[in-house]
Amino acid sequence: MSLLGSLIQNSARIGAFAETNRLTPADQQYYELYALLRKARNTAFGRFYGFTDIRESYNMIEAFQRQVPAADYNALYERWWSQAYLCDSPDVCWPGRVPYYALSSGTSQAASKIIPVTEDMFKSMKRGSRRLFYDMNNFSLRPNQFTKHMLMVGSCTAPKREGLHWSGDLSGILGLNRPIWLERYYRPGREITDLPEWNMRIDRIAEEAPGWDIGFSVSNPMWLQLILERIIDRYKLEHIHQLWPNFNVFVHGSVFFDPYRPSFEKLLGHSINYVDSYLASEGFFAYQRHPSNRAMKMLTDCGIFFEFVPFNDQNFDENGDLRSPYPEAHTLYDVREGENYAMLISTTAGAWRYLLGDTVQFTDAANAEMKLTGRTKQYLSVCGEHLSIDNLNAAVQRADELLNVGIREFTVAGVRDENGTDWKHHWFVSVENNSVSAEAIAKVLDEALAQLNDDYAVERIYALKKVELQIVPNDIFLNWLENRGKMNGQAKVPRVLKGKNFEEFVAFAKEAGY
Repeated sequence: MSLLGSLIQNSARIGAFAETNRLTPADQQYYELYALLRKARNTAFGRFYGFTDIRESYNMIEAFQRQVPAADYNALYERWWSQAYLCDSPDVCWPGRVPYYALSSGTSQAASKIIPVTEDMFKSMKRGSRRLFYDMNNFSLRPNQFTKHMLMVGSCTAPKREGLHWSGDLSGILGLNRPIWLERYYRPGREITDLPEWNMRIDRIAEEAPGWDIGFSVSNPMWLQLILERIIDRYKLEHIHQLWPNFNVFVHGSVFFDPYRPSFEKLLGHSINYVDSYLASEGFFAYQRHPSNRAMKMLTDCGIFFEFVPFNDQNFDENGDLRSPYPEAHTLYDVREGENYAMLISTTAGAWRYLLGDTVQFTDAANAEMKLTGRTKQYLSVCGEHLSIDNLNAAVQRADELLNVGIREFTVAGVRDENGTDWKHHWFVSVENNSVSAEAIAKVLDEALAQLNDDYAVERIYALKKVELQIVPNDIFLNWLENRGKMNGQAKVPRVLKGKNFEEFVAFAKEAGY
């Protein structure tokens, strides 16, 4: 098997060299936009906004930004995507009929967003996935590591047939279109992933686990942790490496991993490689290429054109919505390092200047290396404290380091105090170490945020009068997600709750006795 591993490893090295693009990331993006406009010029969207004229303009990018409005999910779905989805109409935003629709968890604007997934999008995502696989050579893996099984934890792979298309969770749709060569290594297999309920799938995974030799896992951190805990409990193990000694690579995405890391590593017998990736229902955008550099390299030649809108009060209102359909927007030619941007994407699935809802920050603009910093809808600023999810995660990590409390999940809201005059932050957290008081955790979080964010430190003096924290069982978060119909492969607890969502969570916790 070591010979096979060496062959696979060498093939990956050759593939990485063969796919090296000699253009700069910014120039790659220019040609991606050109190709997107050319392919979609005869769609209803392309004709309406004059894609042919844009492509032939002296300054193509400037013409594109001038003629095509930026749009959130609701605007694109109501005006365009609904035609393709409800009537199976072809050539609406992308050539041909859309074969799949991904049902997103919809944490920002809708209960369940319906995202088009095309064959061209599959090709782009597979190309990005190959790049990630090729770059596993950067993580100093032994050759036989490439022969081990890969545990891919996602949603049900039995999508629903609706007219001339299928709909379901993206991870399930991708499972149906997995490359043939991967089937030999993929676990758990369709007989398990087709099961409709999460608990049923987790039980079957735990049942089959002793027969697998897992070397890699691709998953949402929350779900992999639940699976590992179930396996360890079932077989009375001290850690998962007693069963899977070769488990050495965890490719995670869709949420910040750092808050999960302290409790996750208690399930391990030795250290493993963590690989950040940036995958959403709308596409595969970036991944970590080197173990020493946590920044992610953007996939700038894989069917997506990126734009970056400065995330500030001039471009966004207090709800995280764009103030104008024609905002200040930058490309890789002129983004600045260290500035927070909201992303717009145009893709091979017919998303055009689509507001993704994530915020990013460039660490190396020339090489298109970035990190996620938060969500436009989950930015906490009720009185000018301007806290990003990046700030919240860093504070939680500091509390774990100082108190060894083992925070599993958390969410926070900015609300009026009991008198209705001043503001306060109300945290809900689940912990593994119940010997630490809620007051002690709140104090460390408060101090950490004041050090991380100057605006927060100022508002704690003048407007933000109180920080309170409530410890609840981890099941409260999981059951709340299930109650909202969000128990799927993309399930994640919103780090910031606002308005009705906060009221519903408080009511749910009270009903459960907390």
